[in-house]
Amino acid sequence: MAMPTDVGAVDLMIGFPSATAKQRFDFLKPQLRDDESTTMATPIAYMFKDNPGLIADDLDPVAITLGEMDRHGVAVGLVGLAGEVTDRALGQYPDRFKASLEIDPNKISGAVRRIRQAHADYDIKAVTTFPAGCNPQVPVSDRRYYPIYQTCIDLDLPILVNAGIAGPRVPSACQDVMHFDQVCYDFPELRIVMRHGAEPWEDLAVKLMLKWPGLYYMTSAFAPKYYPKAIIDYANTRGADKIMYAGYFPMALTLERIFTELAGVPLRDHVWPKFLRDNAMEVLKL
Repeated sequence: MAMPTDVGAVDLMIGFPSATAKQRFDFLKPQLRDDESTTMATPIAYMFKDNPGLIADDLDPVAITLGEMDRHGVAVGLVGLAGEVTDRALGQYPDRFKASLEIDPNKISGAVRRIRQAHADYDIKAVTTFPAGCNPQVPVSDRRYYPIYQTCIDLDLPILVNAGIAGPRVPSACQDVMHFDQVCYDFPELRIVMRHGAEPWEDLAVKLMLKWPGLYYMTSAFAPKYYPKAIIDYANTRGADKIMYAGYFPMALTLERIFTELAGVPLRDHVWPKFLRDNAMEVLKL
């Protein structure tokens, strides 16, 4: 049950620190209503003590992230398309970084065109979306997502979707895990990965993964000591091929903390390589 250190992990949620890291959540400002959210460093600061994403202007964010990956045995990182720094990382280190594209489906045709263009220009490996962060919010099973889902099928891409209670103080009903049941029924060819915990519906998430072959789970935005027990139990039994590692550096967690705590996660020996690498390689067709 010891965590192997030579697997070459795939991190499904990683990025680059920045001198302007506080702006990372600016897109949420129009939706925030409580006074504390507008004064905190980020809308999720009440949950996380650290802000590893903030660096001085004269430091190289790509070099910092690569150094952390090398230090902790991360071979490949999935990074969201976000401008010059990401473009440079993808161009200079194509074996270490793979691209994803975050979309808001409120402009349906525009979102579809962006996915197709990003696939052509960057060979993106996944589409990502934050239903509670869309403005206005879009439930996972809403018709506005349906052209997005079909585009992912057409391009053989998985979609990574926030599931469960949102961290920022916005409503979360649009991310109720029960929405995934309808999507999996309507799109049996779609590979859909629940991200950011699925709490408090993690038991339902397991039931749905047992039911639907194309539904998966990644551990993004959770320190390993807080991984839901239902998810670990599922990974150790019938879900060994369904659960994938994802971190949260530099948004709110350091890789040092993540990998220190990962060593204490009680996964079975045969599950570790699947969790750290193999499942992501298969689902994202890396």
